[in-house]
Amino acid sequence: MIELAQIESARKRIVGAAIRTPLVRLQVQDAPAEIYLKLENLQPINSFKIRGATNAVMLASETERAKGLVTASAGNMAQGVAWAARALGIPATIFVPDTAPEAKLAAIERLGGRVIKRPYDDWWNIIVIGKVDGADGLFVHPVADQAVMAGNGTIGLEILEDLPDPDAVIIPYGGGGLTAGIASAIKALRPATTIITAEPATGAGLAAALAAGRPADAAFSPSFVDGAGSRRVLDSMWPLVSSLVDKALPIPVAEVAAAVRLLAERARVIAEGAGALAPAAAVSGRAGSGKVVCVVSGGNINLSKLSEILQGADG
Repeated sequence: MIELAQIESARKRIVGAAIRTPLVRLQVQDAPAEIYLKLENLQPINSFKIRGATNAVMLASETERAKGLVTASAGNMAQGVAWAARALGIPATIFVPDTAPEAKLAAIERLGGRVIKRPYDDWWNIIVIGKVDGADGLFVHPVADQAVMAGNGTIGLEILEDLPDPDAVIIPYGGGGLTAGIASAIKALRPATTIITAEPATGAGLAAALAAGRPADAAFSPSFVDGAGSRRVLDSMWPLVSSLVDKALPIPVAEVAAAVRLLAERARVIAEGAGALAPAAAVSGRAGSGKVVCVVSGGNINLSKLSEILQGADG
């Protein structure tokens, strides 16, 4: 568990970069629960990643970051690191999978980041080993970094301030850094709240791990839900997330697409695939009843893909 003191310190450190996002009720007739949306898509980079990236970079010394910043990301952490680098006047080098959506790549470049594409397996290996040979600069791990997770945990503090008694909090699961941060804050302050993760069924690595009792390979295929899901839980993250997560839900991609439409129609919220995972889980009833908070992690979706989904495509 990430210490509550680390999360509270991170909250002060990220002021001026990340904003406090609203928690709003999703009005859906005959919904199985009282559903609330934590709108991280409203951050300056349209993703929660600005929280963890800023905290990690600001904690590093000037010497450590003198040659610039490096990360591996499908797009959102890349933007957080590029944002922090631009604010400090230093370069940012971003390694992305060759499946990364153009909307996210364009956003990285607008922020001044240098994009280097890698085949998905090679890119994932960078995340597994936590470094890039031959790349100059401070490597900011997108997931398994205590400072990144502490920054992400500030979302949990805000949720409980706005809604002190949630029955469940649903968090999209990619590498586990968002889950570990938020769940640490929630469990420290309200242990009775159930922590649920949502992954695309096309890459439900955490669900496979919880079923096996250890990290296990899951069937994987790319989808428009590019910011979440994987073929396997990171070994370094397993002890932490397994102690914090109560339930892991694989969500069919078609249901995620339906949630993207629902958010646009009912709440006028634009969510990327990962951002729609939690609402998809909530409206399906899989997360139970009562007060259910859904973390809408980001809104960086290609407009062409959004248009297809709004017109009825299943993703």
